[in-house]
Amino acid sequence: MDLFYAIKEPVSQLTAKILRSGNRIIPSDHKGIFLTLFFIIFTTVTGVGIVVPLLPIYANDLGATGIYVAMIFASFSLSRTFLLPLFGRLSDQRGRKPFILAGLATYALVSVAFVYSTTLEGLIFIRFVQGAGSAMVMPVVQAYVGEITPEGSEGYSMGLFNLSMFLSLSLGPVMGGVIHDLLSMDAAFVCMGLLSSLGLTLCLVFLPPLSMEKSRLKNQTKVPWSQVITDWELGALVSFRYAYTACIGIIWCFLPLFADKHFGLSGSRIGFLVMLGIFVSGILQLPMGYAADRLNKKRMVIFGGAISSCGIFLPFFADSYYDLLFSVTLFGIGGGIAMPAITALAVIKGDEKKAMGSVMSVITVAHSLGMLTGSLIAGLAMDFFSLKFAFPCGMIFMGSGTLAFIFFYNYHHRSRI
Repeated sequence: MDLFYAIKEPVSQLTAKILRSGNRIIPSDHKGIFLTLFFIIFTTVTGVGIVVPLLPIYANDLGATGIYVAMIFASFSLSRTFLLPLFGRLSDQRGRKPFILAGLATYALVSVAFVYSTTLEGLIFIRFVQGAGSAMVMPVVQAYVGEITPEGSEGYSMGLFNLSMFLSLSLGPVMGGVIHDLLSMDAAFVCMGLLSSLGLTLCLVFLPPLSMEKSRLKNQTKVPWSQVITDWELGALVSFRYAYTACIGIIWCFLPLFADKHFGLSGSRIGFLVMLGIFVSGILQLPMGYAADRLNKKRMVIFGGAISSCGIFLPFFADSYYDLLFSVTLFGIGGGIAMPAITALAVIKGDEKKAMGSVMSVITVAHSLGMLTGSLIAGLAMDFFSLKFAFPCGMIFMGSGTLAFIFFYNYHHRSRI
C-alpha cells in the first residue's frame, strides 16, 4: 500500500510536465526516430489486430476443425519463437533498419497471400511466414527504442512506446469486426496490407540510413550468447513476462467462452470485456513508466504481479457481467504497473550487456511461449475439470512468475556477495 501512495507524486509530476511542455513529452534526443518507430508499430499491430480475430471464422469457412485452427495460430508462434533470437542477435551486429524493412515487407506480402489463399495448409504456411516477419520487427524496434533512450528515463520512454502496442491491440479487433460486417473478409486483409505498407514507407523515409546506425554500433563488442541467457536478472524478467503473457492468452481464449456459456453475454459485451484489460493497461503505461524512473522498479513488478494474480483468479467466483468487468480491469491495472518497469529493466540490461537486440529478443520469446503454453495448459484444465478452472491456472502462472522474479533477483545479488 505504501507503493500505491508513492506512485501518486510522480504521476502528478507527469501531469504537470505534459501541461507545461507537451512538445517535450518525448524524452529522447532522437524524437523523429522515436515517433517513426512508434507509428510503425502502431500501424503494423493495428493491421494484424484487424485480421487475427477473423482468422478462426475464415478457417471455419474453409472447413477447418479445431486442430487446424490451433495449427494456424501455433505456426505463427513457432516460427516467431525460433527466429527471434537469430534476428535480434543479427540486428545487434548489422543494424536495425534492414530487419525492420524486411519484416514490414513480409507483413505486406502476407496480406496479399491471405486474399488468395484457398486451403487450410496454405493458411498455416502463411501464418508461419507472418511469424518470421514479426520476429524481424518487434524485438528489433524495441531494441532501437532502447538504444535512443537516455539514461534515467527508461521507464517513461518504454511506457510511452508501449502505448503504440496497447492502443493498437485495442483498436485492431474493433476495426476488424466493423470492416468484416460492412465490407468483407478480403477487405480486412487489404486493410492489413495497406497499414503494413504505411509502416514500410515510414521506415524507408524517416529512419536514418544504415551507415549512421553502424557508426553508433561500431564500438560494441560481440557478446557471447552464454553471457546473455545465463544472466539471472534477465531470467527474472523472462519469468515474469512469460507468466503475464500466459494469463493474457488464457483471457483471450477462455474468457469469451466463459462469458458466453455462463452469462449468455452478447458479442459486443464480450468484445468489450476482452478489450478492457488491454485498454486499462495501455493508459497506465505512460504514468507508470514515469513512476518507474523514480521508484523501485522491482517492487513495482512485484506489486503489479500480485494485483494481476488476483485479477486473473476472480472470474472463478464471478456471478455477473460486472464481476468479470472488475476482474479484467484489476488484471489490466496490475499489468499497467508492472510492464513499464519490466521493459525499463530490459533496456537497462540490454545497455549493460551491449546486446540490446539479443536481450529484447529473449524477452519476446518469453512472450510468444506464454501465449502458446498458457492457453494450452488452461485448456487441459478445462477438459479435465471445468471451464472456470482455467482461471485458477492463470493465478498459478502469475503467482509463480512473480515468485520466480523475486527468486532470480535475490539469487543474483547473493551470488555477487
